[in-house]
Amino acid sequence: MIQLMLVIVLEACFLWAGFWLLSKNRILAGILAFVSAGIISGLLVPGAIDDYYVWFGLTSAMILTIIISIDVAKNSMFDIKSAAIRTLAYILSLSSLFVIYYLVATIVTNLLFSHNNLADQSTISMLIAFGLLVIFEPMKRFFDRITKTVFYHDDYSVDDFIARLSRKLATTTDLRSLIERISNEIAQSLKSEQVFLFIETPDGGYILAGTSGHEKMHRQDADFISSLTTNNHQVIARSLLRNSDPVAKLMKSYRLQLVLPLKQNKISGCLCVGERLTSKYTMRDMRILSAIADELLIAIQNSLSIQEIKGINATLEQRISNATKELRHSNRRLTELDEAKDEFMSMASHQLRTPLTSIKGYISMIMEGDAGQVTAQQKKFLEEAFNSSERMVRLIGDFLNVSRLQTGKFVIEKRPVDLSVIVAQEIESLKPNAEARHMKLVYDKPDNFPILNVDEDKMRQVIMNFSDNAIYYSHDDSAIFIDLKVDGDEVVFTVKDNGIGVPNSEKEHLFSKFFRATNARKHRPDGTGVGLFLARKVVNAHGGQIIFKSQEGKGSTFGFRLPIDN
Repeated sequence: MIQLMLVIVLEACFLWAGFWLLSKNRILAGILAFVSAGIISGLLVPGAIDDYYVWFGLTSAMILTIIISIDVAKNSMFDIKSAAIRTLAYILSLSSLFVIYYLVATIVTNLLFSHNNLADQSTISMLIAFGLLVIFEPMKRFFDRITKTVFYHDDYSVDDFIARLSRKLATTTDLRSLIERISNEIAQSLKSEQVFLFIETPDGGYILAGTSGHEKMHRQDADFISSLTTNNHQVIARSLLRNSDPVAKLMKSYRLQLVLPLKQNKISGCLCVGERLTSKYTMRDMRILSAIADELLIAIQNSLSIQEIKGINATLEQRISNATKELRHSNRRLTELDEAKDEFMSMASHQLRTPLTSIKGYISMIMEGDAGQVTAQQKKFLEEAFNSSERMVRLIGDFLNVSRLQTGKFVIEKRPVDLSVIVAQEIESLKPNAEARHMKLVYDKPDNFPILNVDEDKMRQVIMNFSDNAIYYSHDDSAIFIDLKVDGDEVVFTVKDNGIGVPNSEKEHLFSKFFRATNARKHRPDGTGVGLFLARKVVNAHGGQIIFKSQEGKGSTFGFRLPIDN
Protein backbone atom coordinates (compact mmCIF):
# COMPACT_ATOMS: atom_id res chain seq x y z
CA MET A 1 0.00 0.00 0.00
CA ILE A 2 2.88 2.36 0.81
CA GLN A 3 4.41 1.61 -2.59
CA LEU A 4 1.09 2.40 -4.25
CA MET A 5 0.82 5.72 -2.40
CA LEU A 6 4.35 6.67 -3.47
CA VAL A 7 3.55 5.80 -7.08
CA ILE A 8 0.32 7.82 -6.93
CA VAL A 9 2.24 10.82 -5.54
CA LEU A 10 4.86 10.41 -8.29
CA GLU A 11 2.09 10.11 -10.90
CA ALA A 12 0.43 13.27 -9.58
CA CYS A 13 3.75 15.15 -9.72
CA PHE A 14 4.29 14.21 -13.35
CA LEU A 15 0.70 15.13 -14.25
CA TRP A 16 1.02 18.51 -12.52
CA ALA A 17 4.41 19.13 -14.19
CA GLY A 18 2.98 18.28 -17.60
CA PHE A 19 -0.02 20.57 -17.12
CA TRP A 20 2.23 23.42 -15.88
CA LEU A 21 4.66 23.03 -18.81
CA LEU A 22 1.84 23.06 -21.36
CA SER A 23 0.41 26.21 -19.78
CA LYS A 24 3.85 27.82 -20.34
CA ASN A 25 3.78 26.77 -24.01
CA ARG A 26 6.58 24.29 -23.44
CA ILE A 27 4.82 21.71 -25.54
CA LEU A 28 7.56 19.09 -25.92
CA ALA A 29 8.52 19.12 -22.24
CA GLY A 30 4.86 18.89 -21.18
CA ILE A 31 4.19 15.92 -23.46
CA LEU A 32 7.28 14.13 -22.09
CA ALA A 33 5.98 14.67 -18.54
CA PHE A 34 2.57 13.22 -19.51
CA VAL A 35 4.24 10.26 -21.27
CA SER A 36 6.27 9.60 -18.10
CA ALA A 37 3.06 9.65 -16.06
CA GLY A 38 1.53 7.19 -18.52
CA ILE A 39 4.48 4.82 -18.21
CA ILE A 40 4.23 4.91 -14.41
CA SER A 41 0.48 4.23 -14.35
CA GLY A 42 0.40 1.77 -17.24
CA LEU A 43 3.56 -0.27 -16.67
CA LEU A 44 5.13 0.38 -13.29
CA VAL A 45 2.02 -0.03 -11.13
CA PRO A 46 0.61 -3.23 -12.71
CA GLY A 47 4.03 -4.81 -13.23
CA ALA A 48 5.83 -3.96 -9.99
CA ILE A 49 2.94 -3.89 -7.50
CA ASP A 50 -0.07 -5.95 -8.60
CA ASP A 51 -1.98 -6.76 -11.81
CA TYR A 52 -5.13 -5.80 -9.94
CA TYR A 53 -4.19 -2.15 -10.37
CA VAL A 54 -4.28 -2.26 -14.16
CA TRP A 55 -7.44 -0.11 -13.90
CA PHE A 56 -5.20 2.59 -12.49
CA GLY A 57 -3.26 2.78 -15.76
CA LEU A 58 -6.46 2.96 -17.83
CA THR A 59 -7.84 5.71 -15.62
CA SER A 60 -4.58 7.68 -15.79
CA ALA A 61 -4.49 7.31 -19.59
CA MET A 62 -8.04 8.71 -19.84
CA ILE A 63 -7.13 11.65 -17.57
CA LEU A 64 -3.95 12.21 -19.59
CA THR A 65 -5.88 12.22 -22.87
CA ILE A 66 -8.50 14.63 -21.54
CA ILE A 67 -5.87 17.08 -20.19
CA ILE A 68 -3.85 17.08 -23.42
CA SER A 69 -7.00 17.54 -25.53
CA ILE A 70 -8.17 20.46 -23.42
CA ASP A 71 -4.79 22.13 -23.57
CA VAL A 72 -4.45 21.59 -27.33
CA ALA A 73 -7.91 23.03 -27.92
CA LYS A 74 -7.33 25.92 -25.54
CA ASN A 75 -4.05 26.95 -27.15
CA SER A 76 -5.23 26.31 -30.75
CA MET A 77 -2.34 23.92 -31.32
CA PHE A 78 -4.53 21.68 -33.44
CA ASP A 79 -7.41 22.61 -35.69
CA ILE A 80 -10.02 20.32 -34.09
CA LYS A 81 -12.84 21.67 -36.17
CA SER A 82 -10.95 20.99 -39.37
CA ALA A 83 -10.10 17.46 -38.25
CA ALA A 84 -13.67 16.79 -37.23
CA ILE A 85 -15.09 18.06 -40.52
CA ARG A 86 -12.54 16.08 -42.50
CA THR A 87 -13.38 12.95 -40.48
CA LEU A 88 -17.08 13.53 -41.11
CA ALA A 89 -16.39 13.79 -44.85
CA TYR A 90 -14.53 10.46 -44.77
CA ILE A 91 -17.30 8.80 -42.76
CA LEU A 92 -19.93 10.04 -45.19
CA SER A 93 -17.86 8.89 -48.16
CA LEU A 94 -17.24 5.42 -46.72
CA SER A 95 -20.85 5.06 -45.62
CA SER A 96 -22.07 5.99 -49.06
CA LEU A 97 -19.67 3.51 -50.64
CA PHE A 98 -20.84 0.77 -48.27
CA VAL A 99 -24.49 1.43 -49.06
CA ILE A 100 -23.80 1.53 -52.79
CA TYR A 101 -21.78 -1.70 -52.57
CA TYR A 102 -24.50 -3.51 -50.60
CA LEU A 103 -27.31 -2.39 -52.89
CA VAL A 104 -25.47 -3.10 -56.14
CA ALA A 105 -24.15 -6.46 -54.93
CA THR A 106 -27.60 -7.56 -53.68
CA ILE A 107 -29.41 -6.53 -56.86
CA VAL A 108 -26.86 -8.08 -59.24
CA THR A 109 -26.52 -11.37 -57.41
CA ASN A 110 -30.31 -11.81 -56.97
CA LEU A 111 -31.10 -10.98 -60.57
CA LEU A 112 -28.29 -12.64 -62.48
CA PHE A 113 -26.89 -15.47 -60.40
CA SER A 114 -28.07 -18.29 -58.23
CA HIS A 115 -27.23 -18.26 -54.54
CA ASN A 116 -25.01 -21.32 -54.82
CA ASN A 117 -22.74 -19.88 -57.51
CA LEU A 118 -20.15 -18.47 -55.13
CA ALA A 119 -17.42 -18.03 -57.77
CA ASP A 120 -19.61 -15.74 -59.85
CA GLN A 121 -20.66 -13.82 -56.76
CA SER A 122 -17.00 -13.30 -55.79
CA THR A 123 -16.19 -12.05 -59.28
CA ILE A 124 -19.08 -9.60 -59.23
CA SER A 125 -18.06 -8.40 -55.74
CA MET A 126 -14.51 -7.73 -56.91
CA LEU A 127 -15.76 -5.78 -59.92
CA ILE A 128 -18.11 -3.72 -57.77
CA ALA A 129 -15.31 -3.07 -55.25
CA PHE A 130 -13.00 -1.96 -58.07
CA GLY A 131 -15.68 0.39 -59.40
CA LEU A 132 -16.24 1.85 -55.96
CA LEU A 133 -12.48 2.35 -55.61
CA VAL A 134 -12.53 4.40 -58.81
CA ILE A 135 -15.39 6.64 -57.64
CA PHE A 136 -14.08 7.03 -54.08
CA GLU A 137 -11.97 10.13 -54.76
CA PRO A 138 -14.69 12.08 -56.65
CA MET A 139 -17.17 11.16 -53.93
CA LYS A 140 -14.76 12.32 -51.23
CA ARG A 141 -14.34 15.66 -53.01
CA PHE A 142 -18.12 15.97 -53.25
CA PHE A 143 -18.59 15.48 -49.51
CA ASP A 144 -15.65 17.83 -48.84
CA ARG A 145 -17.50 20.56 -50.73
CA ILE A 146 -20.75 19.78 -48.90
CA THR A 147 -19.15 19.86 -45.44
CA LYS A 148 -17.17 23.01 -46.23
CA THR A 149 -20.32 24.74 -47.45
CA VAL A 150 -22.18 23.83 -44.27
CA PHE A 151 -19.44 24.19 -41.65
CA TYR A 152 -16.90 26.48 -43.38
CA HIS A 153 -19.05 29.23 -44.87
CA ASP A 154 -16.45 31.74 -43.58
CA ASP A 155 -13.41 29.78 -44.79
CA TYR A 156 -11.02 31.01 -47.51
CA SER A 157 -8.68 29.47 -50.05
CA VAL A 158 -5.03 30.02 -49.17
CA ASP A 159 -3.95 30.02 -52.81
CA ASP A 160 -6.67 32.49 -53.79
CA PHE A 161 -5.82 34.72 -50.82
CA ILE A 162 -2.11 34.82 -51.68
CA ALA A 163 -2.89 35.41 -55.37
CA ARG A 164 -5.21 38.34 -54.55
CA LEU A 165 -2.69 39.79 -52.12
CA SER A 166 0.12 39.53 -54.70
CA ARG A 167 -1.99 41.39 -57.26
CA LYS A 168 -2.72 44.16 -54.78
CA LEU A 169 0.98 44.43 -53.88
CA ALA A 170 1.76 45.03 -57.56
CA THR A 171 -0.99 47.57 -58.28
CA THR A 172 0.44 50.66 -56.57
CA THR A 173 3.73 52.16 -55.41
CA ASP A 174 2.21 54.66 -52.97
CA LEU A 175 3.01 53.28 -49.50
CA ARG A 176 -0.14 54.44 -47.72
CA SER A 177 -2.41 53.17 -50.48
CA LEU A 178 -0.44 49.89 -50.54
CA ILE A 179 -0.88 49.38 -46.78
CA GLU A 180 -4.60 50.12 -46.94
CA ARG A 181 -5.11 47.57 -49.74
CA ILE A 182 -3.12 44.94 -47.85
CA SER A 183 -5.09 45.57 -44.66
CA ASN A 184 -8.47 45.38 -46.39
CA GLU A 185 -7.55 42.13 -48.16
CA ILE A 186 -6.36 40.46 -44.94
CA ALA A 187 -9.41 41.71 -43.00
CA GLN A 188 -11.80 40.46 -45.69
CA SER A 189 -10.16 37.02 -45.95
CA LEU A 190 -9.71 36.41 -42.21
CA LYS A 191 -13.03 38.08 -41.26
CA SER A 192 -11.17 40.44 -38.93
CA GLU A 193 -12.65 43.41 -37.12
CA GLN A 194 -9.61 45.56 -37.94
CA VAL A 195 -6.20 45.23 -39.60
CA PHE A 196 -3.50 47.91 -39.74
CA LEU A 197 0.23 48.24 -40.31
CA PHE A 198 2.70 50.48 -38.53
CA ILE A 199 5.84 51.05 -40.65
CA GLU A 200 8.83 53.11 -39.54
CA THR A 201 10.52 54.75 -42.54
CA PRO A 202 14.32 55.12 -42.96
CA ASP A 203 14.09 58.92 -42.65
CA GLY A 204 12.88 58.61 -39.05
CA GLY A 205 9.18 59.04 -39.78
CA TYR A 206 6.40 56.45 -39.75
CA ILE A 207 3.21 55.49 -41.55
CA LEU A 208 0.13 54.10 -39.80
CA ALA A 209 -2.65 52.92 -42.11
CA GLY A 210 -5.18 50.14 -42.37
CA THR A 211 -8.88 49.36 -42.52
CA SER A 212 -11.45 52.02 -41.81
CA GLY A 213 -11.76 52.89 -38.11
CA HIS A 214 -8.66 50.99 -36.99
CA GLU A 215 -6.97 51.74 -33.67
CA LYS A 216 -4.27 54.43 -33.57
CA MET A 217 -1.17 52.77 -32.16
CA HIS A 218 1.40 54.94 -30.41
CA ARG A 219 4.91 54.90 -31.75
CA GLN A 220 6.54 53.62 -28.56
CA ASP A 221 4.11 50.68 -28.49
CA ALA A 222 4.87 49.86 -32.14
CA ASP A 223 8.61 50.05 -31.43
CA PHE A 224 8.16 47.65 -28.51
CA ILE A 225 6.31 45.12 -30.67
CA SER A 226 8.81 45.49 -33.51
CA SER A 227 11.63 44.63 -31.12
CA LEU A 228 10.01 41.21 -30.54
CA THR A 229 10.63 40.09 -34.12
CA THR A 230 12.48 36.88 -34.92
CA ASN A 231 14.20 35.71 -38.08
CA ASN A 232 11.25 33.52 -39.06
CA HIS A 233 8.59 36.23 -38.53
CA GLN A 234 6.68 34.39 -35.80
CA VAL A 235 3.10 35.55 -35.25
CA ILE A 236 2.25 36.56 -31.68
CA ALA A 237 -1.23 35.34 -30.61
CA ARG A 238 -2.82 36.95 -27.57
CA SER A 239 -4.66 33.72 -26.76
CA LEU A 240 -1.32 31.95 -26.25
CA LEU A 241 -0.02 34.55 -23.79
CA ARG A 242 -0.67 34.89 -20.06
CA ASN A 243 -2.95 37.74 -19.08
CA SER A 244 -0.11 39.25 -17.05
CA ASP A 245 2.22 39.33 -20.05
CA PRO A 246 3.03 42.98 -21.09
CA VAL A 247 2.52 42.09 -24.75
CA ALA A 248 -0.91 40.58 -23.99
CA LYS A 249 -1.91 43.72 -22.07
CA LEU A 250 -0.72 45.91 -24.93
CA MET A 251 -2.62 43.87 -27.50
CA LYS A 252 -5.77 43.93 -25.38
CA SER A 253 -5.60 47.74 -25.12
CA TYR A 254 -5.71 47.96 -28.93
CA ARG A 255 -8.26 45.12 -29.34
CA LEU A 256 -5.75 42.91 -31.16
CA GLN A 257 -5.62 39.12 -31.39
CA LEU A 258 -2.61 38.64 -33.71
CA VAL A 259 0.54 40.70 -34.18
CA LEU A 260 3.25 40.02 -36.76
CA PRO A 261 6.48 41.96 -36.05
CA LEU A 262 8.24 43.04 -39.27
CA LYS A 263 11.92 43.85 -39.53
CA GLN A 264 14.28 43.81 -42.51
CA ASN A 265 17.30 46.00 -43.21
CA LYS A 266 16.17 49.57 -42.40
CA ILE A 267 12.45 48.71 -42.23
CA SER A 268 10.72 47.94 -38.95
CA GLY A 269 7.09 47.79 -37.95
CA CYS A 270 4.26 45.38 -37.29
CA LEU A 271 1.11 43.94 -38.83
CA CYS A 272 -1.77 44.08 -36.34
CA VAL A 273 -4.93 41.97 -36.66
CA GLY A 274 -7.99 42.57 -34.48
CA GLU A 275 -10.73 40.25 -33.19
CA ARG A 276 -12.19 37.71 -35.59
CA LEU A 277 -15.86 38.33 -36.30
CA THR A 278 -16.91 34.69 -36.79
CA SER A 279 -14.70 32.40 -34.70
CA LYS A 280 -11.18 32.15 -33.30
CA TYR A 281 -8.01 32.32 -35.34
CA THR A 282 -6.34 28.97 -36.07
CA MET A 283 -2.74 27.90 -36.45
CA ARG A 284 -3.42 27.88 -40.19
CA ASP A 285 -4.20 31.60 -40.11
CA MET A 286 -0.99 32.30 -38.21
CA ARG A 287 1.10 30.25 -40.61
CA ILE A 288 -0.36 32.16 -43.59
CA LEU A 289 0.48 35.52 -42.00
CA SER A 290 4.02 34.34 -41.30
CA ALA A 291 4.34 33.11 -44.90
CA ILE A 292 3.37 36.46 -46.43
CA ALA A 293 5.74 38.50 -44.20
CA ASP A 294 8.66 38.43 -46.65
CA GLU A 295 6.42 39.42 -49.56
CA LEU A 296 5.01 42.33 -47.54
CA LEU A 297 8.48 43.55 -46.60
CA ILE A 298 9.67 43.41 -50.23
CA ALA A 299 6.64 45.38 -51.42
CA ILE A 300 7.10 47.96 -48.66
CA GLN A 301 10.83 48.25 -49.42
CA ASN A 302 10.09 48.76 -53.13
CA SER A 303 7.49 51.40 -52.33
CA LEU A 304 9.88 53.24 -50.00
CA SER A 305 12.63 53.10 -52.64
CA ILE A 306 10.31 54.50 -55.30
CA GLN A 307 9.19 57.27 -52.93
CA GLU A 308 12.83 58.07 -52.17
CA ILE A 309 13.61 58.24 -55.89
CA LYS A 310 10.57 60.47 -56.44
CA GLY A 311 11.79 62.73 -53.62
CA ILE A 312 15.25 62.93 -55.16
CA ASN A 313 13.73 63.67 -58.57
CA ALA A 314 11.53 66.39 -57.09
CA THR A 315 14.55 67.94 -55.38
CA LEU A 316 16.57 67.77 -58.59
CA GLU A 317 13.70 69.25 -60.60
CA GLN A 318 13.44 72.11 -58.11
CA ARG A 319 17.18 72.72 -58.24
CA ILE A 320 17.15 72.59 -62.03
CA SER A 321 14.19 74.98 -62.10
CA ASN A 322 15.99 77.39 -59.77
CA ALA A 323 19.21 77.11 -61.79
CA THR A 324 17.24 77.67 -65.02
CA LYS A 325 15.66 80.80 -63.57
CA GLU A 326 19.07 82.08 -62.54
CA LEU A 327 20.48 81.32 -65.98
CA ARG A 328 17.58 83.07 -67.68
CA HIS A 329 18.09 86.07 -65.44
CA SER A 330 21.82 86.04 -66.18
CA ASN A 331 21.15 85.65 -69.91
CA ARG A 332 18.75 88.58 -69.86
CA ARG A 333 21.33 90.64 -68.00
CA LEU A 334 24.08 89.60 -70.43
CA THR A 335 21.81 90.41 -73.38
CA GLU A 336 21.12 93.82 -71.92
CA LEU A 337 24.85 94.41 -71.35
CA ASP A 338 25.61 93.19 -74.88
CA GLU A 339 23.02 95.52 -76.33
CA ALA A 340 24.43 98.38 -74.24
CA LYS A 341 27.93 97.51 -75.47
CA ASP A 342 26.77 97.48 -79.10
CA GLU A 343 25.00 100.77 -78.61
CA PHE A 344 28.11 102.25 -77.04
CA MET A 345 30.32 100.90 -79.85
CA SER A 346 28.01 102.35 -82.47
CA MET A 347 27.80 105.71 -80.75
CA ALA A 348 31.55 105.85 -80.01
CA SER A 349 32.41 104.90 -83.59
CA HIS A 350 30.20 107.65 -84.98
CA GLN A 351 31.56 110.19 -82.53
CA LEU A 352 35.19 109.26 -83.22
CA ARG A 353 34.89 109.34 -87.01
CA THR A 354 34.00 113.05 -87.11
CA PRO A 355 37.13 114.41 -85.33
CA LEU A 356 39.38 111.91 -87.14
CA THR A 357 38.01 113.05 -90.49
CA SER A 358 38.84 116.64 -89.50
CA ILE A 359 42.34 115.60 -88.39
CA LYS A 360 42.95 113.85 -91.71
CA GLY A 361 41.69 116.88 -93.61
CA TYR A 362 43.91 119.36 -91.78
CA ILE A 363 46.96 117.09 -92.06
CA SER A 364 46.32 116.75 -95.81
CA MET A 365 46.02 120.54 -96.16
CA ILE A 366 49.30 121.09 -94.26
CA MET A 367 51.07 118.48 -96.42
CA GLU A 368 49.86 120.25 -99.57
CA GLY A 369 51.31 123.61 -98.31
CA ASP A 370 48.06 125.40 -97.56
CA ALA A 371 49.47 126.53 -94.22
CA GLY A 372 52.89 127.39 -95.55
CA GLN A 373 55.92 125.59 -96.89
CA VAL A 374 56.66 122.22 -95.29
CA THR A 375 60.15 120.81 -94.94
CA ALA A 376 61.01 117.29 -95.98
CA GLN A 377 61.27 116.10 -92.37
CA GLN A 378 57.96 117.77 -91.46
CA LYS A 379 56.32 116.15 -94.47
CA LYS A 380 57.59 112.75 -93.36
CA PHE A 381 56.11 113.23 -89.90
CA LEU A 382 52.83 114.45 -91.35
CA GLU A 383 52.62 111.41 -93.64
CA GLU A 384 53.04 109.10 -90.62
CA ALA A 385 50.31 111.03 -88.79
CA PHE A 386 48.07 110.92 -91.84
CA ASN A 387 48.57 107.12 -92.26
CA SER A 388 47.93 106.55 -88.58
CA SER A 389 44.73 108.59 -88.64
CA GLU A 390 43.61 106.77 -91.76
CA ARG A 391 44.29 103.45 -90.06
CA MET A 392 42.28 104.69 -87.10
CA VAL A 393 39.40 105.58 -89.41
CA ARG A 394 39.45 102.08 -90.89
CA LEU A 395 39.57 100.54 -87.40
CA ILE A 396 36.59 102.60 -86.29
CA GLY A 397 34.82 101.56 -89.48
CA ASP A 398 35.43 97.92 -88.59
CA PHE A 399 34.00 98.33 -85.10
CA LEU A 400 31.03 100.20 -86.50
CA ASN A 401 30.30 97.37 -88.90
CA VAL A 402 30.57 94.80 -86.08
CA SER A 403 28.08 96.86 -84.11
CA ARG A 404 25.77 96.95 -87.12
CA LEU A 405 26.00 93.18 -87.46
CA GLN A 406 25.03 92.73 -83.81
CA THR A 407 22.08 95.11 -84.06
CA GLY A 408 20.89 93.85 -87.44
CA LYS A 409 21.70 97.12 -89.20
CA PHE A 410 24.44 95.70 -91.42
CA VAL A 411 23.22 96.46 -94.97
CA ILE A 412 24.92 95.82 -98.31
CA GLU A 413 24.38 98.73 -100.69
CA LYS A 414 25.39 97.57 -104.19
CA ARG A 415 26.21 99.73 -107.17
CA PRO A 416 28.27 99.21 -110.38
CA VAL A 417 31.98 99.29 -109.55
CA ASP A 418 35.26 98.55 -111.38
CA LEU A 419 36.96 96.37 -108.78
CA SER A 420 40.34 96.58 -110.53
CA VAL A 421 40.40 100.36 -109.96
CA ILE A 422 39.48 99.96 -106.29
CA VAL A 423 42.28 97.43 -105.77
CA ALA A 424 44.78 99.76 -107.49
CA GLN A 425 43.71 102.70 -105.31
CA GLU A 426 43.99 100.72 -102.07
CA ILE A 427 47.39 99.32 -103.06
CA GLU A 428 48.58 102.83 -103.88
CA SER A 429 47.50 104.08 -100.43
CA LEU A 430 49.44 101.25 -98.77
CA LYS A 431 52.71 101.75 -100.68
CA PRO A 432 54.16 104.32 -98.23
CA ASN A 433 53.63 101.91 -95.38
CA ALA A 434 55.19 99.05 -97.36
CA GLU A 435 58.16 101.14 -98.46
CA ALA A 436 58.80 102.12 -94.84
CA ARG A 437 59.29 98.40 -94.18
CA HIS A 438 61.31 97.88 -97.38
CA MET A 439 58.55 95.74 -98.85
CA LYS A 440 57.33 95.57 -102.41
CA LEU A 441 53.64 95.38 -103.39
CA VAL A 442 53.30 93.59 -106.72
CA TYR A 443 50.01 94.17 -108.56
CA ASP A 444 49.27 94.06 -112.28
CA LYS A 445 46.00 95.82 -112.98
CA PRO A 446 43.96 93.74 -115.47
CA ASP A 447 42.60 95.37 -118.60
CA ASN A 448 38.92 95.46 -119.56
CA PHE A 449 37.83 94.15 -116.16
CA PRO A 450 34.06 93.50 -115.86
CA ILE A 451 31.88 95.85 -113.86
CA LEU A 452 30.46 94.30 -110.68
CA ASN A 453 27.52 95.27 -108.52
CA VAL A 454 29.09 95.46 -105.05
CA ASP A 455 29.15 97.65 -101.96
CA GLU A 456 32.22 99.75 -102.77
CA ASP A 457 33.01 100.92 -99.22
CA LYS A 458 32.76 97.47 -97.70
CA MET A 459 34.79 95.81 -100.50
CA ARG A 460 37.47 98.49 -100.00
CA GLN A 461 37.62 97.45 -96.33
CA VAL A 462 38.06 93.78 -97.29
CA ILE A 463 40.82 94.52 -99.83
CA MET A 464 42.52 96.89 -97.42
CA ASN A 465 42.33 94.40 -94.58
CA PHE A 466 43.89 91.51 -96.53
CA SER A 467 46.63 93.76 -97.96
CA ASP A 468 47.37 95.58 -94.69
CA ASN A 469 47.63 92.26 -92.79
CA ALA A 470 50.09 90.97 -95.39
CA ILE A 471 52.31 94.01 -94.76
CA TYR A 472 52.19 93.75 -90.98
CA TYR A 473 52.71 89.97 -90.75
CA SER A 474 55.45 89.67 -93.42
CA HIS A 475 59.20 90.00 -92.96
CA ASP A 476 61.08 93.12 -94.02
CA ASP A 477 62.62 93.19 -97.52
CA SER A 478 59.98 90.79 -98.85
CA ALA A 479 57.42 90.99 -101.66
CA ILE A 480 53.62 90.78 -101.45
CA PHE A 481 51.75 89.62 -104.54
CA ILE A 482 48.23 90.96 -105.18
CA ASP A 483 46.26 89.35 -107.99
CA LEU A 484 42.82 90.08 -109.49
CA LYS A 485 41.49 87.98 -112.35
CA VAL A 486 38.42 86.46 -113.97
CA ASP A 487 37.97 82.71 -113.53
CA GLY A 488 34.96 81.49 -115.53
CA ASP A 489 31.89 83.27 -114.18
CA GLU A 490 33.72 84.43 -111.05
CA VAL A 491 36.17 87.16 -110.05
CA VAL A 492 39.14 85.99 -107.94
CA PHE A 493 41.14 88.30 -105.70
CA THR A 494 44.17 87.05 -103.70
CA VAL A 495 46.95 88.53 -101.54
CA LYS A 496 49.94 86.24 -101.08
CA ASP A 497 52.78 86.89 -98.63
CA ASN A 498 55.81 85.06 -97.24
CA GLY A 499 55.12 86.00 -93.62
CA ILE A 500 54.57 84.19 -90.33
CA GLY A 501 51.60 82.10 -91.47
CA VAL A 502 48.88 80.58 -89.23
CA PRO A 503 49.33 77.50 -86.95
CA ASN A 504 47.31 74.48 -88.12
CA SER A 505 45.56 74.12 -84.74
CA GLU A 506 44.15 77.67 -84.98
CA LYS A 507 43.05 77.84 -88.61
CA GLU A 508 39.41 76.86 -87.98
CA HIS A 509 38.99 79.77 -85.52
CA LEU A 510 40.75 82.42 -87.60
CA PHE A 511 37.61 84.10 -88.99
CA SER A 512 35.85 84.20 -85.59
CA LYS A 513 35.09 87.53 -83.99
CA PHE A 514 37.98 88.96 -81.92
CA PHE A 515 40.12 85.85 -82.51
CA ARG A 516 43.81 86.24 -83.27
CA ALA A 517 46.41 83.54 -83.79
CA THR A 518 49.02 83.10 -81.10
CA ASN A 519 51.97 84.14 -83.29
CA ALA A 520 49.96 87.12 -84.61
CA ARG A 521 49.41 88.45 -81.07
CA LYS A 522 53.15 88.26 -80.41
CA HIS A 523 54.06 89.92 -83.73
CA ARG A 524 51.44 92.69 -83.52
CA PRO A 525 49.97 93.18 -80.00
CA ASP A 526 47.71 96.10 -81.05
CA GLY A 527 45.44 94.08 -83.40
CA THR A 528 41.69 93.74 -82.77
CA GLY A 529 40.71 90.48 -84.47
CA VAL A 530 37.66 91.94 -86.24
CA GLY A 531 39.09 92.49 -89.75
CA LEU A 532 38.89 88.89 -90.97
CA PHE A 533 35.55 88.38 -89.24
CA LEU A 534 34.08 91.33 -91.12
CA ALA A 535 35.76 90.31 -94.39
CA ARG A 536 33.99 86.94 -94.36
CA LYS A 537 30.64 88.58 -93.50
CA VAL A 538 31.00 91.03 -96.42
CA VAL A 539 32.05 88.35 -98.93
CA ASN A 540 29.26 86.02 -97.83
CA ALA A 541 26.75 88.87 -98.09
CA HIS A 542 27.84 89.31 -101.76
CA GLY A 543 27.28 85.59 -102.43
CA GLY A 544 31.02 84.89 -102.60
CA GLN A 545 33.53 82.61 -100.86
CA ILE A 546 36.63 83.30 -98.78
CA ILE A 547 40.01 82.00 -100.02
CA PHE A 548 42.47 81.04 -97.31
CA LYS A 549 45.68 79.01 -97.42
CA SER A 550 48.49 79.17 -94.90
CA GLN A 551 51.56 77.37 -93.60
CA GLU A 552 53.14 78.44 -90.37
CA GLY A 553 56.47 80.18 -90.95
CA LYS A 554 56.10 80.19 -94.75
CA GLY A 555 53.29 82.64 -95.47
CA SER A 556 49.59 82.89 -96.22
CA THR A 557 47.17 83.56 -99.06
CA PHE A 558 43.95 85.46 -98.36
CA GLY A 559 41.29 86.44 -100.88
CA PHE A 560 37.78 85.88 -102.13
CA ARG A 561 35.69 84.69 -105.06
CA LEU A 562 32.72 86.75 -106.23
CA PRO A 563 30.17 85.84 -108.90
CA ILE A 564 30.27 88.27 -111.84
CA ASP A 565 26.49 88.30 -112.23
CA ASN A 566 25.36 89.23 -108.68
